[in-house]
Amino acid sequence: MGKKTILTGDRPTGKLHIGHYIGSLKNRVMLQESGLYESFIMIADQQALTDNARNPEKIRNSLIEVALDYLAVGIDPNKSNIFVQSQIPELNELTMHYLNLVTLSRLERNPTVKQEIKQKNFENSIPAGFLIYPVSQAADITAFKADTVPVGEDQLPMIEQTREIVRSFNSLYGEVLVEPEAVLPSSNAGRLPGTDGKAKMSKSIGNCIYLSDDADTIKKKVMSMYTDPNHIRVEDPGQIEGNTVFTYLDVFATDKNTVEEMKEHYKRGGLGDVKVKRYLNEVLQAELEPIRNRRIEFEKDIDVVYKMLKDGSNKAREVAANTLREVREAIGIEYFTEK
Repeated sequence: MGKKTILTGDRPTGKLHIGHYIGSLKNRVMLQESGLYESFIMIADQQALTDNARNPEKIRNSLIEVALDYLAVGIDPNKSNIFVQSQIPELNELTMHYLNLVTLSRLERNPTVKQEIKQKNFENSIPAGFLIYPVSQAADITAFKADTVPVGEDQLPMIEQTREIVRSFNSLYGEVLVEPEAVLPSSNAGRLPGTDGKAKMSKSIGNCIYLSDDADTIKKKVMSMYTDPNHIRVEDPGQIEGNTVFTYLDVFATDKNTVEEMKEHYKRGGLGDVKVKRYLNEVLQAELEPIRNRRIEFEKDIDVVYKMLKDGSNKAREVAANTLREVREAIGIEYFTEK
């Protein structure tokens, strides 16, 4: 059996944080090292422009930050193909063909899009590019004939939309496209809450610990983290549920026995928040220091990073061009090729 093909990626709207790391980046490195997959990792700058078109500098400046974060966590351009979405014009033509197979009401019904429209207060002024981005995503996935797409649960409607488009296309024009499967993160890699205890780490709220944060910054953020608001004195019994520090320890600490002992001690009283936070700080520093050091090394030669992105984009473009040629032939619009 041949290798499976993965497509995954991130929108470049800022540096990546430990939520990205635990939710997807760590897994990508593991899949890359397994040797069982051909991985295409996309920096989705065009998708990011659908709701940042008036602020393109943000996307342009974030492109290199995301690339550095990829390299720092161990994504290896010799083993995984890192590319930039906007450098593959074939994706736009594929989107155009797929748009003819999707109704407007179907796009408006997409639960992920509906939720994001609400979040971004687009309501009556939805940019058309934003509304159709599930179709653009279908183009990204099918261009590389990806059969495996690692996503969070909130992205499942996107994969379903891609599968519908693939089925429509193949039933109309013949079996050209591959129907992808969504792969959800393992149960313990759910969404990390923000340091303030809010449901989600979010760059806009500023409740993130970034992969590039230095040791002092990480310590400051950990020491000011949300715990149990009713745990006022050390001797008071404390709550574990909803206590962000313990949520992080569950995810990052390798010594599970120590964490369990701390939980029991905290619940019966006599263990202060400062002590628990100090332990979490040690755990995070150990995990993030090698990542930060690798990032500093790569930062010394940004030209090499740009070259890596350019080479990756050229390779990805060849693959997408092949798929587009097959799509055009299937539809019957390759009028001038030699038969």
